[in-house]
Amino acid sequence: MWLKASCELKFSITSPTPFVFMLRPRSGAQQWVAAEEYLLFPSVPAIEFTDDYGNLCQRLIAPVGDFTVYTSATIRTSSGVNTHPGGAFVEIEHLPDSVLKYLLPSRYCESDRFGDMATEITANQLLGYDQVATIENWLQTHIQFVPGSSTLPLSATEVNQKQIGVCRDMAHLGIALCRSLSIPARLVVGYLHELQPMELHAWFEAFVADRWYTFDATQHTKKGGYIAIGYGRDAADVAIYNQFGPAVIPIEQNVRVEEINVTQ
Repeated sequence: MWLKASCELKFSITSPTPFVFMLRPRSGAQQWVAAEEYLLFPSVPAIEFTDDYGNLCQRLIAPVGDFTVYTSATIRTSSGVNTHPGGAFVEIEHLPDSVLKYLLPSRYCESDRFGDMATEITANQLLGYDQVATIENWLQTHIQFVPGSSTLPLSATEVNQKQIGVCRDMAHLGIALCRSLSIPARLVVGYLHELQPMELHAWFEAFVADRWYTFDATQHTKKGGYIAIGYGRDAADVAIYNQFGPAVIPIEQNVRVEEINVTQ
């Protein structure tokens, strides 16, 4: 399916403010970026770099006054989520070097605290994909998904205590449970077609059967329409923007995702 996704962020800047944005999706195994637009109002110099996780990031200094960032992309992505029931657990010694960092505890995914819990949740499941699918199902039945229920990221431990969270929080707990079973897992931030309410979205991927698979405890069907913008260990790595100095928050944020027809 072909999707056009856009994000507009408007700020009121009181002093020159350094920003690092992460707003450009990149082509990969599961999506193809056919066209992009990236506009700054007013126009200011920006420098792009690739971070440690392969994400495309843009550095700039926002001037005093109204400042707007607008990005859009036309992307081909899957209309369904790939699944692999019975997909094998990958032994640590056979994991690609680039995947090893997604086994370790991180700021919001304290996987070293969830070993017993993860073992109990996935008891009697085949090692690998079926364990992750069981974790996803457990999240759906035990953690209440409430958009807007948290503004700051919650750690996996906090989500498990509160039993409520937004998409990012639920993904943190899913990641921690996977890693505690020695299954690499990472956070993904991006867009989802037909998400309600429409906003930027977060889910997680787990590495089993020699590839990454998508898991999203906020969605009860395996429909597609996912567009990834950033990958990382947890929310600390995939913020769509980081700013430095006096706190600045968007005065307006508009996200749109629509299916389009593209002539082949």
